[in-house]
Amino acid sequence: MPENVLYVAGATGYIGREVVKRALKRGYTVHASVRLNSRTVLPQNDRLKLDIIQTEQDKTAFNIPMGASVISCISSRTGTAKDAHNIDYKMNMALLNCARASDANVFLMLSAICVQKPKLAFQHTKLKFEDALQTSGLKYSIVRPTAYFKSLTGQIKRVEKNLPFLFFGDGTQTACTPISKRDLAEFMLNTVQKPASWNKILPIGGPQPALTPADMAAIISKIYNKPSATRSVSPKIFDVLRTLIAPLRPISRWAREKSELMNIGKYYATESMLVWDEASGHYDAKRTPSTGQDTFYDHVLKMRETGSVETVDNDTRLF
Repeated sequence: MPENVLYVAGATGYIGREVVKRALKRGYTVHASVRLNSRTVLPQNDRLKLDIIQTEQDKTAFNIPMGASVISCISSRTGTAKDAHNIDYKMNMALLNCARASDANVFLMLSAICVQKPKLAFQHTKLKFEDALQTSGLKYSIVRPTAYFKSLTGQIKRVEKNLPFLFFGDGTQTACTPISKRDLAEFMLNTVQKPASWNKILPIGGPQPALTPADMAAIISKIYNKPSATRSVSPKIFDVLRTLIAPLRPISRWAREKSELMNIGKYYATESMLVWDEASGHYDAKRTPSTGQDTFYDHVLKMRETGSVETVDNDTRLF
């Protein structure tokens, strides 16, 4: 089997781009599925072969080389029910069917640690595909990362403007061990090469210790040399907003999607991104595996030094 051939789906996303970049550095020949208007975000390299998706029908036909290892970084942007079904499940199923037809070496799915306590449509959808992958007959790995750095730095611009850092409750009720895109990509590529990591669900975070929103506020304020001003927001704000638009849900797709986004917002405001210990009924930082060297502190420091601010998409950010 061609151990040096990799097929990456979702290759132009936040993690997908990093996987492609790191795989090329390791000497892989990389086949990457891309939309026609997104192909320029990937590096030019003789070992990078683009599988261009031009139409909706193309999304069900992935040109996977025989025996290649497959990495799926496919994920919906909004997390709404329709988006999740079409992207997280249907597109991943199409990829899985093509992987089976191509006798793929191993199929790695990039999932999310939040599916441990599923309450949201997209979480149930991810779990539905996880089940399909585990019973597919292919060798697989399911990687469930904690929070990404970019999802935690959206308030830097607020701090730069001397505006208070917003957090829910007292800022200590949730925690995570955030992971950089580089460390996550390296972990995924190591997993593809390591048979001992196959046929397993692998939660993974960055370096310990776990950080609360209050910790992150203090780090950002220190690095940007701004007052440690914070403001508490009640998570109940999501309930209030959802109640206000509830009368429109039966007749408005917009209202249904906004309601789901309110559910997503409250989930992330009240749940930690750590391994859930079912026996104790608590999240456990000590049981959350760690990898890499990139810390949140170093990431924020680098952003200060370079003048860049890396954040999530405007339509999915909380602040």
